[in-house]
Amino acid sequence: MSNQYYLLAQLPSFSVTDEKSVLPVTEEYFYDLCSRFLDKKSFEQVKLLSLTPPLKKVSTGSVFLDKWYDGERNLRFALAQIRALRMNKKFEIENESFSPEVIQAARTATGMDSPLAAEQFLNQYRLNLLDSIRPADEFSVDAVYAYGLRLKLALRMKMFNAEKGMVSYHKIYDSILKGDMGDK
Repeated sequence: MSNQYYLLAQLPSFSVTDEKSVLPVTEEYFYDLCSRFLDKKSFEQVKLLSLTPPLKKVSTGSVFLDKWYDGERNLRFALAQIRALRMNKKFEIENESFSPEVIQAARTATGMDSPLAAEQFLNQYRLNLLDSIRPADEFSVDAVYAYGLRLKLALRMKMFNAEKGMVSYHKIYDSILKGDMGDK
């Protein structure tokens, strides 16, 4: 535990939602600190942190990470199911039922006109999920995992650019209308 205390005490706080601010920490810095303060097993888990959950439920050995991946998997499945319904396609998942909150978040995001606004909304949903499952012990290895996931969310949102996104969206949309997607 003392190692996690020293690790987390060195990590600066940051806002995930402030798009204009520069993050005070990089992933490389985060990984470097983790490599010095965590045991091998915990550090390996840090390196495996992802915003994309495994398709099938797999135990990570961390209750916190399992809850995160379950929540993210459910959100992605709900989004896929709603998108499939709108396209009159089948999308079936074995034994999955979603909470009303997940369904509402997916409906809200898929109903937005702006892809950027939808991504910002989903990012806020993910932050709320992280906050709701945040470990009670602020200096546990799960707190390190939570910090790493927040960092990944912040970095992902920094990559979004409305102008480039609209150009890409129109290019893909035009390509679909012309039927050019078969070669890619």
